[in-house]
Amino acid sequence: MDKDFENVIRERAEHVFEVMAKRVSQEDMDRIRAAFEFARAAHAPQKRKTGEPYILHPIAVANIAAEELMLGANPVIACFLHDVVEDTDYTIEDIRDRFGDDVAFLVKVVTKKPTHDYVLSKQLDNYRQLLSSMQFDIRAILVKLADRLHNMRTLASMKPEKQMKIAGETDYFYAPLANRLGLYNIKTELENLSFRYRCPDEYDEISRLISRHVDVNRENLELFRRQIEEALDAAGIKARVYVDYRRPFSLWRKMHKYGDDFNHLKYRHFIEVVFDESQSPLSEKQQAMKVYCVLTDRFREKHCSMSNYIDSPKENGYQSIHVKLLPDFGRWQEVHISSEAMIRQSQLGCVAERTESNIKMWIEKFRKVLHDTFSSTKRDEGYMEDIRSAFYNDDIQVFTPKGEQIILPQNSTVLDFAYEVHTGLGDHAKYARINSRLEPVTCKLRRGDVIQIFTDEAVHPQHDWLDYVHTFKARKAVRRFLESVPKPEFCRCTECNPIPGEEVIGIRNPHDHSDITIHKRDCRVAISKASSYGEDVESVDFRADSTLYPVTLMVRAVDRRHLFIDVVDCITNTFHLFVDSFNTTTEHNIVICHIRFGVHSYMELRSIINHISDIDGVDEVRRTFDN
Repeated sequence: MDKDFENVIRERAEHVFEVMAKRVSQEDMDRIRAAFEFARAAHAPQKRKTGEPYILHPIAVANIAAEELMLGANPVIACFLHDVVEDTDYTIEDIRDRFGDDVAFLVKVVTKKPTHDYVLSKQLDNYRQLLSSMQFDIRAILVKLADRLHNMRTLASMKPEKQMKIAGETDYFYAPLANRLGLYNIKTELENLSFRYRCPDEYDEISRLISRHVDVNRENLELFRRQIEEALDAAGIKARVYVDYRRPFSLWRKMHKYGDDFNHLKYRHFIEVVFDESQSPLSEKQQAMKVYCVLTDRFREKHCSMSNYIDSPKENGYQSIHVKLLPDFGRWQEVHISSEAMIRQSQLGCVAERTESNIKMWIEKFRKVLHDTFSSTKRDEGYMEDIRSAFYNDDIQVFTPKGEQIILPQNSTVLDFAYEVHTGLGDHAKYARINSRLEPVTCKLRRGDVIQIFTDEAVHPQHDWLDYVHTFKARKAVRRFLESVPKPEFCRCTECNPIPGEEVIGIRNPHDHSDITIHKRDCRVAISKASSYGEDVESVDFRADSTLYPVTLMVRAVDRRHLFIDVVDCITNTFHLFVDSFNTTTEHNIVICHIRFGVHSYMELRSIINHISDIDGVDEVRRTFDN
């Protein structure tokens, strides 16, 4: 058996050497071979869970880096050595002495800290260490992604609880990160491997449905594919045309997003048209539009279905023209038009062009968001959610009135946009116009929207804003403001909703005497607590300040002209308060109004009730407790 493994080890290592020999110097090849031998000796006593020699894992990681990511010599060397410091007696200094500072840096980044050094937790500190390295160099992240990809490919040998841990990390952090780096193939494989081990039954069921879908649609799609080829050939355009089926995780996510079952989910596949950009002196966009024109001359196009990701690439660098066409069999089909270079870019992302300027461009894209992330002082479970929001899966492009492009996560709101433009704009955002239409600051944005923000210095972030912001920058700004606001001395009972000036009593939390809740004296909750915890009842001084407390009044009156104007005028002009809602019903000349607004005190509320009661036609005014 050992002899058989010797052959396997040698064959797989030689494959890595063959791949690298095509693009590195002989000197680098000698270093790569030396790194393999060093790792092989260091890991000699170790076995994987499968019983295989451990060295097969570093070889596989190096192969991913060499063949799939097409990385240079030092990252491949680091892949061979990535577990040496963590799993053997060798140190980073040993790596530095043998292979230089650059390799030592890469290995150090992917080496987990000793347990006693963790600031947050083992997982969170590892994420933070990786992301910190990306402020200066993307290669360490790529080494880690290669490591994670091979671990996911061999996850079957792990126990279910270990599978869940690794798959959860992958789906939550590594797959979105691969997507943001433009590594579409790796992102897709990581997502689907994670889904397979987290939810094996759902994965198998969707895989079965995909297979059935392929069989049912094969004949029609093959005919459509040939018709596209024929139309392009007739126009003198050389292109590869093939059907690509979406993967189980992608379809599962769409099913949950749209609330559809598999059979009613639209666009479970798409047609990929890939042209050779070198065949024409035209630009890639011009060639793509030429293909688009040929296809829309041959097939009917769905109205407003064309999306131009060439002029407006996704944040991960993806470019293409998307359009929906109607074949002869009468079902709309999604078609993607891309060049070979665009396909290569979508697969390799940040490493598609291994030039210094390209790498700097990708690093610069993340530098600011990473700076904001690392400056956070949070040390709780919400930290990881904020990190992930900085590396969202999908994005939209929206615009300022001057045409400046802003990239935001899908499902972002006006508030996210405002904070992305400027923190001060977000802190005082009052309302917006989206494509000239008046909208609240909580309105969700869509790709291509033009947003104009209107501010008011009297407006400040509210607690419920946290339910509407998605970007790390916006969440951080809202939290910072809320933390700067002095916390109230008391909490209000959510059942009786007391306001300053009412007869109230305070009841201490028996487990935390600094926590006092104010109740109206006739509140059933207060009466119950007082009977059980009488020693925790105390007097409180609940005074009015600038805080507004929501109340709802019910007004019953005889209908007449200007009745509503008189009621609203009393609240807004006489008492200078804002009306939150005004709902009315009229039946045989009797009007019932429910008015929701905020007051500063009980005395102010009583005064408003008296003023409304004096309005001509009003018969009854009383406070209701539906707020």
